[in-house]
Amino acid sequence: MRFTHETLPQRVVFAPGEATTAVAAEVAALKATKVMLIAAQTEAALAGRVAAGLPVAVRHDEVVMHVPVDVAERARKAAVEGAVDALVCVGGGSTTGLAKAVALTTGLPIVAVPTTYAGSEATNVWGLTEGEVKSTGVDPRVLPRSIVYDASLMLTLPVEMSVASGLNALAHCVDSMWAPRADPIDRALAGEGIRGLARGLPAVAADPAGLEGRQQTLYGAYLAAVAFASAGSGMHHKICHVLGGMFNLPHAQTHAVVLPHVLAFNAQAVPETERRIAEAFGSPTAVAGLAALREALGAPRALRDYGMPEDGIARAVAPVLAAVPADNPTAVTEQNLTALLRAAWEGRDPA
Repeated sequence: MRFTHETLPQRVVFAPGEATTAVAAEVAALKATKVMLIAAQTEAALAGRVAAGLPVAVRHDEVVMHVPVDVAERARKAAVEGAVDALVCVGGGSTTGLAKAVALTTGLPIVAVPTTYAGSEATNVWGLTEGEVKSTGVDPRVLPRSIVYDASLMLTLPVEMSVASGLNALAHCVDSMWAPRADPIDRALAGEGIRGLARGLPAVAADPAGLEGRQQTLYGAYLAAVAFASAGSGMHHKICHVLGGMFNLPHAQTHAVVLPHVLAFNAQAVPETERRIAEAFGSPTAVAGLAALREALGAPRALRDYGMPEDGIARAVAPVLAAVPADNPTAVTEQNLTALLRAAWEGRDPA
């Protein structure tokens, strides 16, 4: 066994019902005296409670999906003009992504408080969109110094969004099994992440106000993100980044739709990995395990339901082919990629 694994330096605090106290402690540890609080308008009241007692100098609420460059520039300007010395972001992946965009150019430390299962908070990956093109990169400056996970903040997240966001986390696990830098530690983390999500998401759907399901899902989502940060971005994420940037599709739902198609596409080429995923689901096969979970959750099925035009299938093929890692388990061609995108667009079961 020969491999190199890099563990990212980050504090992680699981504090159900105690976000306000935990966040204050993390900001104090940074010795920050002027905080920029980043939260969408829809999260303003929640963010206000989480940030109670913090030395907030700037409140920024312009949060846009896929982090357009002009939105990032305005946030960066607000941070500089406010002379802030730390960022606290409260929200989902778009909010965390905006904080990362600010940190990328300012070097400011981030304390992230997630309200979805997006996982961006546990990675050093940033993303920005300009026109129809979404660009991503890796930079240590964007890795939040601390994460505060408080499952009680998720209790009002609607079941439909919880399902999509949780399946987005599951996609991190699956991609981490065969992404360019995947190693045995990544696969172990991803397997446990699948188990946590497979336990947690049905519990959230059955009892949205129950804390245990939310905690299990958060646990799985965190492990998924840590695995993904190390393993890198595989075929699934390359497809979703292209589609999201080109057609402004909702992030979590796009991942939820595409995931079963990529799993079926790659699984047969890596039987040992396929068995590991199947075991994590407690299912005879990986594809059957994911299908059963999606059926139980009423998962999103078709890209056309979220605004992707039919002619977008052909338009997306070339940029996806250019982005997919060369060592993807199954060779990707124009023909099989078109068939995959067509099935995902129509909402058919994967081949």
